[in-house]
Amino acid sequence: MRAKRALVVAEAGVMAALTAAVTMAIQVPVPETHGYINLGDTMVMLSGVLFGPLVGGLAGGVGSALADLLSGYASWAPFTLLIKGAEGFVVGLLARRGGRLWTLAGCLVGGAVMVLGYFAVEYALYGVGAFAELPGNVVQAAVGAAVAVTVGPAVKRVLGRV
Repeated sequence: MRAKRALVVAEAGVMAALTAAVTMAIQVPVPETHGYINLGDTMVMLSGVLFGPLVGGLAGGVGSALADLLSGYASWAPFTLLIKGAEGFVVGLLARRGGRLWTLAGCLVGGAVMVLGYFAVEYALYGVGAFAELPGNVVQAAVGAAVAVTVGPAVKRVLGRV
């Protein structure tokens, strides 16, 4: 049991670091909401697909919130922790049922959690200004889903042999 816990902590830590790095690599600011569009959802979704809901949730939440803190978006970090954590958890929960359709369903539902979560917070803070970030978040979720669905199963097979 102790070895299993250590493995989960290691997986979550590595995936959180990768999530933060990918999130910070390319950032497109959205002035209307004081947020940014990024490629971090690829790692959030891959974390869930590869390692399940616990690692997906931890890596998605912690890694993305860390990127916010390190990129000057600290005010978004608490929201990001919850929203991206929920996204990674949902992706992992559905994807672990197995098969490409469940992986796709997990990524679509997880992406919707992210888009709607940020929209709700942005709308509460900025009113109609929240609509400015909506298209970017949808594209961000779609790119993350496309990568996770196409690359995830192959990486999972390789990891299974390690």
